[in-house]
Amino acid sequence: MRLWIFIILFLGAFSAQASYILIPMDAEGQTEHLKAYGITYWTLEKDLKVKWLLNYRGGAFLLPDSEVIRRECQIRGVQFEVLSDSKTEEILTLIASPSQNMEAVVLEKAPRIAVYSPKGNQPWDDAVTMVLTYAEIPYTVIYDEEVLSDQLILYDWLHLHHEDFTGQYGKFYRSFRSAPWYIEEKRLAEERAAKLGYSKVSESKRDVALKIRDYVVGGGFMFAMCSATDSFDIALSAAGVDICESMFDGDPSEGGYQSKLDYSRTFAFKDFILERSPNVYEFSDIDMTRKRAIPKETDYFTLMDYSAKWDPIPTMLVQNHTALVKGFMGQTTSYDRDLIKANVLIMGENKTNGEARYIHGIKGKGFFTFYGGHDPEDYTHRVGDAPTELALHPTSPGYRLILNNVLFPAAKKKRQKT
Repeated sequence: MRLWIFIILFLGAFSAQASYILIPMDAEGQTEHLKAYGITYWTLEKDLKVKWLLNYRGGAFLLPDSEVIRRECQIRGVQFEVLSDSKTEEILTLIASPSQNMEAVVLEKAPRIAVYSPKGNQPWDDAVTMVLTYAEIPYTVIYDEEVLSDQLILYDWLHLHHEDFTGQYGKFYRSFRSAPWYIEEKRLAEERAAKLGYSKVSESKRDVALKIRDYVVGGGFMFAMCSATDSFDIALSAAGVDICESMFDGDPSEGGYQSKLDYSRTFAFKDFILERSPNVYEFSDIDMTRKRAIPKETDYFTLMDYSAKWDPIPTMLVQNHTALVKGFMGQTTSYDRDLIKANVLIMGENKTNGEARYIHGIKGKGFFTFYGGHDPEDYTHRVGDAPTELALHPTSPGYRLILNNVLFPAAKKKRQKT
């Protein structure tokens, strides 16, 4: 009898052993949301699969249990819960229920990440490189040389630094044309273009934009913020048309260039009017920066709600512990809703101001996401401002949206239903 009691107790203890680690991502259960993405990426690097539990506890992650993973979570300060097989099955059954707007998406491999950025830039020059560094997610910096030599095929995910693809040097001419940094950046850009065989920076940037377009059409994942979003589409629409004034490329712009734009080439925007003056810090009327009148205290945007089972892609991209995200400024802060193509999803918006902040679309076999603003935790970041210290913002909802996009290519391929 005693032997049978021992066996029953042993089997009961064995069946109660933990088999999974749950990393909660809700406001109450997690104090290091950003580093939690890094743990998930690190786990994928070990050739282990992860389940992303969409709409369950803020988009929690379900990892296989091991002492190594537990220790890594403890080192990075990421909160986690140890689950038994039975508890895990209970959660997955709940998520699978047709009555629940939830889904479990399998993450299969760590995506290879490239950041398109000038080689001299520091990680704190760009929100994406800052959060990748903070989350301890590895990335490779590439620029014009690598893109034009077809090295994009080496990567699963591409981020566009706050670039000006029109060749107008960020439209900084009025305020900074005499600044040593502006003069030096212009010189280096011209030198780089000449080395690549171009007589104008605008021409080299045009071809870079076309290579990036081909990368996405071929199945790549592209994420861009701030001026890299609208200037990219403008460059595509103006391919073969000179829209630059003489202070940018040495000769006048082409007559009537506005009427020569081809909106069918763009990813997200249509019917926009370019800003002709070189003295105006703006590319076109796509951006809402000068048109918005929202006090900082009430500047928020709302994330859309999607069906996790039928629209898993946008559901992944909006996972957060809050549906209300603080707004933040940039050269391109937000997008005029009327200038967004009908087939592009608006995932984050300020309805009262008629602006979109966070948009996503399909191009060919690939995907793109555009995110307005410069730094989610620095409301009015200006040239020369000190970098954001992300250790002070470990639960940032605005930065979470960036990291959702980083993990998106890891998901088991499942096309968005439209």
